[in-house]
Amino acid sequence: MAAAVAPVLRCSVLQRRPLRCGPGLRPVPGAGAALRPCSSRVAQEGINKPVIDRIIRVDHAGEYGANRIYAGQMAVLGRSAVGPVIQQMWNQEKNHLKKFNELMVAYRVRPTVLLPFWNVAGFVLGAGSALLGKKGAMACTVAVEESISEHYNNQIRTLIEEDPEKYKELLQVIKQFRDEEQEHHDIGLEHDAEATPAYSVLKTAIQLGCKAAIFLSERI
Repeated sequence: MAAAVAPVLRCSVLQRRPLRCGPGLRPVPGAGAALRPCSSRVAQEGINKPVIDRIIRVDHAGEYGANRIYAGQMAVLGRSAVGPVIQQMWNQEKNHLKKFNELMVAYRVRPTVLLPFWNVAGFVLGAGSALLGKKGAMACTVAVEESISEHYNNQIRTLIEEDPEKYKELLQVIKQFRDEEQEHHDIGLEHDAEATPAYSVLKTAIQLGCKAAIFLSERI
């Protein structure tokens, strides 16, 4: 931990200027997924800051909300036969959130002020869908992950239009997470999500909520 903090102090204190960690962040050898600060200061100065802020803020909020949804589902179904499946998806969401926590620091992006609301709303949605049984929980997963995958695809298109080389590593992160969210979506279908009573109505309602959450979290 100390080794990761020291470069930050050198950049922000000794140079007496704001920490600038660009999109060219690299893993520190021997430190797992830790990011090396201040590796691309010039590239940081050339980024479209409003666009990157919106992307990282809303993705952080989305992964935070997804973690709370799976927490709610595990609270109800954790000891059932489908518990290990939900736990596996939740573990991936935890990794997603960890990465976006790192990107928030690296790009100096503030979180949405709505996190306390998503904390409660996500858990309630997860637990509420799980109370409908395995199929209800999986219907929720399909609806949410479909919305997130579509949202990530929109961001990928935006970054490619901006500059695919400049945002290469952020694109890699989003593409990987998009693929994993799509896997969760497919797992939900494989576990009878579509057999949920009033599946179409439930899916539409959840996805409307997701769109509203995305819109608000990008902006506030």
